[in-house]
Amino acid sequence: MFRFSNPQYLYCLLLLPIIVLVFWYSVKKQKRNIKLFGHFDTVTGLFSGLSFLRDRLKFIFFAVAFMLVILALAGPQLGAKYTEVKRKGMEIIIALDVSNSMLAQDIQPSRLERAKQSISKLVDKLKNDRIGLIVFAGDAYVQLPVTNDYTSAKMFLSSINAGMVPKQGTAIGKAIELACSSFSPQTSTSKAIVLISDGENHEDDPFEAAKVAAEKGIVIHTIGIGSPEGAPIMLEGQQEYLKDEKGNVVVSKLDEETLSKIAAATNGRYIRATNSQLGLLPLFDSISKMQKTEMKDKVYSEYNEQFYWLLGIALFFLLLEFVVLERKNPLLSKFNLFEVKHGGNEL
Repeated sequence: MFRFSNPQYLYCLLLLPIIVLVFWYSVKKQKRNIKLFGHFDTVTGLFSGLSFLRDRLKFIFFAVAFMLVILALAGPQLGAKYTEVKRKGMEIIIALDVSNSMLAQDIQPSRLERAKQSISKLVDKLKNDRIGLIVFAGDAYVQLPVTNDYTSAKMFLSSINAGMVPKQGTAIGKAIELACSSFSPQTSTSKAIVLISDGENHEDDPFEAAKVAAEKGIVIHTIGIGSPEGAPIMLEGQQEYLKDEKGNVVVSKLDEETLSKIAAATNGRYIRATNSQLGLLPLFDSISKMQKTEMKDKVYSEYNEQFYWLLGIALFFLLLEFVVLERKNPLLSKFNLFEVKHGGNEL
């Protein structure tokens, strides 16, 4: 793999065409001035050792050296490869409810946006742990497989929205099942699922899924986001509330009982979110106390720097530019490389 570590220096290459134009103009002006004194060939013949070819060669050597120095400053790097790194940590999968009910604004700015903000802060606290993201509504999908690439985790998190799962509903059981199958196959690694939802399950049996997770040694912590009295659902991009088939405004209520039972089935914690605190960071304190196990990750090794090769070649061309004199040196006349013999004329 090849890359530049400082690609911004490549913009300096835009100066090269300007330098070429300046040189071309100076040569043209010099020839025009010579013609003011008479016939061009006659006048140039009066100047011993004058050679425009030498000027061109010196400029070419300089231009090539200039280009190579800019490429060297851009930091060419080559030879990246995966290396295995061992670290102690655990695996955490966030299962985030993205159904329309998460658009309710009893938690500001909305249940979903508040959850995303809190998850982002949680990612900032992670060090050696792996994290994965699952989104669910009427079905469940892996948004990000378990990884220690926290930058990617935040990038995928920012793209989450309520319309990304076509099938509406709240299939908590499917989300738990998918999370359980998304962990790495390492049996010794501590695994935890953090389920963030309003708890209004309408699709499946979440308790059976939680029981299976407990048998696998997976702990499920739940965060109830919303209020028991409920709130209307403001549709994204619209200034109206969601209504049912009869035209009544839909009110989404927090189902704390369901979320509490899911957590209890796996010896996890249930936390109710508030406007001041979602509960992820306090929950992280409990998660961080779980046993850390050694995990192996493949990461990119450092790139091999290649700039010194370019600098070496640039130095060579600068030496050539220095050695080639603008005029013939009488002391070096025996080694004149710019004379065409066998009846030719001197350049």
